[in-house]
Amino acid sequence: MLGWLTGLIFFLIEEKDEFVRFHAVQSIIFFGAVTAVQVVFGFLQWIPSPAGVLFTVIISFVELFAFVMWIVLMVKAYQGQSYKLPMAGDLTERYSPKRQV
Repeated sequence: MLGWLTGLIFFLIEEKDEFVRFHAVQSIIFFGAVTAVQVVFGFLQWIPSPAGVLFTVIISFVELFAFVMWIVLMVKAYQGQSYKLPMAGDLTERYSPKRQV
């Protein structure tokens, strides 16, 4: 999944529409965090013990959660609904202060 990359593309090409820019920044933040978690647990899964298997399972759940959130956020944006994620949305408002969700 390239959620943060598509968010970056939309952020760079859209200069005026605050709705699009809000969702693009939220995507960059949320999926950037997901990518960071995947990288950390990706290294930890190579621990030779049952802990390595646990980290592999955790990565699978993180990827499934990210995929579901990707679908939900795209549908909400397509429908024109503002949807603010709990932590990523708060950070997003710092970068797009005019937008109140």
